[in-house]
Amino acid sequence: MRIDNQIPIEWLLQGEAWVEYRTRLDLLGESEQDGAVKAARGRMLADGRVQKLIADLGDWPGPVIASHKSAGQPFHRLTFLADLGLKAGDPGMDKIIARILAHSSDEGPFQLAMNISEGHGGSGTEQWGWALCDAPLTVYALEKFGVGKEPAVQRAVEYLTGLVRDNGWPCAVSKELGAWRGPGRKEDPCPYATLAMLKLLAEVDELRNSPAAQAGAETLLDLWSQSLTRHPYIFYMGNDFRKLKVPFVWYDLMHVLDVLSCFEWLRDDPRLLEMMHIMEEKADSEGRFTVESVWTAWKDWEFGQKKEPSRWLTLAAWRVMKRVEGKLS
Repeated sequence: MRIDNQIPIEWLLQGEAWVEYRTRLDLLGESEQDGAVKAARGRMLADGRVQKLIADLGDWPGPVIASHKSAGQPFHRLTFLADLGLKAGDPGMDKIIARILAHSSDEGPFQLAMNISEGHGGSGTEQWGWALCDAPLTVYALEKFGVGKEPAVQRAVEYLTGLVRDNGWPCAVSKELGAWRGPGRKEDPCPYATLAMLKLLAEVDELRNSPAAQAGAETLLDLWSQSLTRHPYIFYMGNDFRKLKVPFVWYDLMHVLDVLSCFEWLRDDPRLLEMMHIMEEKADSEGRFTVESVWTAWKDWEFGQKKEPSRWLTLAAWRVMKRVEGKLS
């Protein structure tokens, strides 16, 4: 494993405002109250691309969902804002948060506009509903925004956590979506739903070390160990899975590493270390990482290309390594 003085800190600090901001917080351990951190955050909030994301999400939830994997989906853009460090009270954020909270379902999770065809078990009409491949991510974002103590958010967390089974989380949807589920056996775990739930639980102090989190983490690590033979719900962990990719949208190596590295009790697990070693070996001689697969919806961002090292990806990779070393919470 690399050591701290091999992290390309100066190169990261020369990047765009959101890279500098998160580098100072996540790799250097600086405080939100530090002058340089405040200045970087101010420039991030003033950046036109960040402002556009906020403005576009102001009519939450936006268009009817066609594919959860689409990197331009509003809930993926929402989680990216959360990963940047946006908070309630930042310009434009309270409007988004209010619109999300206004669509709390009877069960608890927050709803999106969906249209599931009759051929796939739905009604074929536009309706409000949620699925376990979107609901945890919306709640994760609300936790990161700082509104986790809202009763509606706590109710959503409780309901979603309660869906766990011995082998992680299944493919589950709200009652409005009827019999729809993904292409897999009912008894199988859904790898993506399990990843999304672990991402959420890592943000909730009282659930981070819970039996539910442990069951989910063991499920993903076991799937990694059996990656050649087990592919529940057609989620593979082969060559495409191992390509370095940001932002965190779907089921891939960087996303899984980012989530699993949040759990301290996993940091000596040989399966996690094996996954991290695959990532680590892709660094160049200066400790920088280059994106290997691009989400075209994010082509205007610095990580939306494969020609040069990406500061955002490099930051994410080093954050994983520092967590696993126990130098970062």
